[in-house]
Amino acid sequence: MKIVPFLRATLLVSAVAVLPVATSGLSAVDTRTSHEFDKLFTIYQIVKDNYVDQVDDDKLLKGAIDGMLGSLDPHSNYLDGQSLQRLETMIDGKYTGLGLSVVEDDGAVKIVSPFKGSPAEKAGLKAGDYITHLDGVLYYERDLDEAVSKMRGASGTSIRLTIFRPGRDEPFDVTVTRGVIELEPVTWEYKDNVGVISVNEFSRDVGNDVNSAIADLRKQAAVKGGGKLAGIVLDLRSNPGGSLDEAVALSDLFLDHGDIVSQRGRNANENQFYRAETVFKGDVVKGMPVVVLVDAGSASASEIVAGALQDQHRAVIMGERTFGKGSVQSFLPLDQNSAIKITTARYYTPSGHSVQEGGITPDIKVPQLSDPDARARAERAVRESDLRGHLINEAALKDKDLETDKQDDPRFKVSAADLEKQGIKDFQLHYAISTLQRTAGKPALAAAAKN
Repeated sequence: MKIVPFLRATLLVSAVAVLPVATSGLSAVDTRTSHEFDKLFTIYQIVKDNYVDQVDDDKLLKGAIDGMLGSLDPHSNYLDGQSLQRLETMIDGKYTGLGLSVVEDDGAVKIVSPFKGSPAEKAGLKAGDYITHLDGVLYYERDLDEAVSKMRGASGTSIRLTIFRPGRDEPFDVTVTRGVIELEPVTWEYKDNVGVISVNEFSRDVGNDVNSAIADLRKQAAVKGGGKLAGIVLDLRSNPGGSLDEAVALSDLFLDHGDIVSQRGRNANENQFYRAETVFKGDVVKGMPVVVLVDAGSASASEIVAGALQDQHRAVIMGERTFGKGSVQSFLPLDQNSAIKITTARYYTPSGHSVQEGGITPDIKVPQLSDPDARARAERAVRESDLRGHLINEAALKDKDLETDKQDDPRFKVSAADLEKQGIKDFQLHYAISTLQRTAGKPALAAAAKN
């Protein structure tokens, strides 16, 4: 298995940039701590000689490596075997399975988001659901890769998932038929004189794909809407991130000056700044109003785009507080079948704000009222700040400030049942489109939208 394709890797709340790391640049072992390595070898020998069963060397060494990297943060880890296969599968962007992003949450398998159009989404699985059993077998405090492998399989075959959903009294079973998952990074539609562009992941050519989507939406507006779009909704909800370059390219589509993002590591001479007009020249939509939709599943590269357009006052950010993944990982191949992923930098929005832990707070908070279980699931939503051992934001954020998004918003009283009667299936998207229609022709969308 080759490590080269990692340079375009996209994983759940994964690296926003992949930096080449040369082994020649690795620090020498500090002689002051060399005796600790002696202790490690002594423990290894004791286990080899005295453990009740014979222990495989590879198992012991992998455990030592996992423990070392696991002590750093949730995004630094050792990749081999199934974990490396899982990464390569996500890179390829095509596999057979259910189409789910999952994480381990206190020993349980938790759904971060189903992919749009996937068998999982069609079966009604939702972000925040817990998968307790697979085909009747309890999956608790087991290897996450084992659960992922179990959910994958031949297209057309089925698997029974037992789901615990916050807000429901009892678990329930859902049978999902596996299918071929072909991730579509960018989809779009013309709706009520507004262009809705959904970016589902930041893989290769996302910037160019969105540029093409805008051109197509303009053609549709010329035929259906009297020639002019009222605005663009850029939907980044449940987008786990991906390529830093594509996040910069997407931001650059709507900016004609200023910074987009910076990444800063331990060594100041390695800091990098990314600025507008690097990929595209000028604002391709010429000042057209833009709303960016985000939620708790918007992470990493999604937060770079939202933060850049927010700080540059180019778009209104709408929805819910984002995931809060503000770190950069580097991949270091060890051999043909293994690698390590290690955190090497933090990234910052143009104003110097680190999204680590706190994420991006929307200009207009809009709950997903069309989902009757949304409130209960929001209270259990997993964000960066909930992950064990996460990097602490340098601004020392307070827990009470991170919990404000779980409070009910008195402005929104309509029920999911009422929205269903009105034919509104996605309240956040409906609100974004309505906002653009109300403020069409007004230069200051942010000010108009808040009135």
